[in-house]
This record gives sequence, C-alpha cells and structure tokens, in this order.
Amino acid sequence: MVNTLKSISSRYAPNRIVSFNPAHLFKTLQLLKRDGHVSRLLLINELGLGEGSIKTLMKHLKMEKLIITTQKGTAMTEWGEKIFEEMSQYICSETQVPKSSISIAEYNHAILLRNMKFAIKQGVEQRDAAIKMGAKGATTLLFNNGKFLIPGSRFNALKGEKAIEKLLKDNLKPEENDIIVIGSDDNEYITAELASKSAALQTLENHEDHRRLEFIIR
Repeated sequence: MVNTLKSISSRYAPNRIVSFNPAHLFKTLQLLKRDGHVSRLLLINELGLGEGSIKTLMKHLKMEKLIITTQKGTAMTEWGEKIFEEMSQYICSETQVPKSSISIAEYNHAILLRNMKFAIKQGVEQRDAAIKMGAKGATTLLFNNGKFLIPGSRFNALKGEKAIEKLLKDNLKPEENDIIVIGSDDNEYITAELASKSAALQTLENHEDHRRLEFIIR
C-alpha cells in the first residue's frame, strides 16, 4: 500500500528528486474524497508545495490511473477510490491538538491507526519519519484499557492532561489496541499534519501483515 505511494513519487522521475512524498499523495486523496474535485490552487494551499511540484504530483497520479481530469476539475478514479478506502480502514480519524506536555510544539496534528499495537515498538520510527518531513518530531501513544500509554510501558501519558485526553477520545474515537501518532512543529500546522501522515504511513509500511494489502503494492 505505502510502497505504491512511494513508487508514484519516484517511478516516473528516477534520475531526479521530486519535492513531494507519500504524505502529500495521501492528503491529495483525502482532499479528493472530501471535495469530490480539487483545483491546482487548492492543492498548492493545502500541501504547501509550489505550482511545479503540484503539476508533477498530479501527472504521476494520472499515470498511475488514480485521478482523472474532468470539466469540473480533478477527481479520483474508481481505482483511486479503492486504494483510498483500503487505507482508510487503518488511518481512521485525525484531529488538531493544542500544545501540551505530550504534544510538544506550537502546532500538533493527531492521527489514529486502527488496531496497530503490534506494528510499533517505542515510537522511534514514527518520530524519525516526522523529523524527515521537517517537523520537530512525533509522539506515539497506545490506547489500552481506556488510557493513552507510552508504547512499551504502563505509564498513562495523559494522566495530567485531562482536556487533551477528552479531546482525543471525542475526536478520534479510539478502540483497544489503536495507536495515535501526534506530529508536531513550531512553525507551521501543515508541517505537523504532513509529519503525522508520514509517520502513520511509515507504520503501515512496517506492518508485518502488510501482504494482505498487496493488491495495491507494485
């Protein structure tokens, strides 16, 4: 699944570096699902990329037959819808999070990954993925017995953050063994959001049972 997004960002430009990555591609699919159609200007504003990068991104998605251009704008194909729905079984909900002891920067964005307890260790991979996106870092939490725990411990990470705990429960609707990744950045919210998406996608890529998603891996 994630390998498909990775290949889209490089397959048609093997000899040069593109300025977008799977997190940008995933958000593009989210915007298409939300709005039905998107314009190039919307993608520029929502992804924080220049016009040239957006043009290349859309070209790659078209060549992979995930999007199509109509008179109304760019829309997802049936194949694109299938890929997005499969990914959405795991990346279930997202929310903005205020700064706190657990969300470490001015701007923070949380993503819930359904039933992914076995796909994480101590959150180092998620932190590193966020940093590669230019963010300050990422915090990974495990939802267990109604509490948000630091992976690998029994420590209730939100014991002193009741407002944050309520926000995550209300907005993300976590279930047993879900994980929450909070991307954080001091400069821009979009960087925090893309960092959390990148960390979430990295987690899916490392999913030991990812072979059952191979219908969209190439």
